[in-house]
Amino acid sequence: VQLQASGGGLVQAGGSLRLSCAASGRAFTDYAVGWFRQAPGKERQFVATTAWFGGNPRYADSVQGRFTISRDNAKNTVYLQMNSLRPEDTAVYYCAAANTGQPVTRTQRYNYWGQGTQVTVSS
Repeated sequence: VQLQASGGGLVQAGGSLRLSCAASGRAFTDYAVGWFRQAPGKERQFVATTAWFGGNPRYADSVQGRFTISRDNAKNTVYLQMNSLRPEDTAVYYCAAANTGQPVTRTQRYNYWGQGTQVTVSS
């Protein structure tokens, strides 16, 4: 599975962005998908994940209620809608796919990674 993330950019605090992750290659519906982020000098951290059919979403506590993960299997695309953005959300955001089918939060469980897209939130 090849993953291509896009949609990052510069936004003011309180604003919104929608990230997209386009998948190609193997059957996309075999995979759970997740979003992770990595700020400078910090470890990559879990943000959100959803099962192969788009259900059972799970979120990091820091984004719960502000971010929404969704997927359109007909388009082989996963989305991350980010609202009420904060400066601490600034990071490179990565999408990933796991052959578990069910949502997982640990980076080690993911088999494929996209290249990342920068999100910068100004105060």
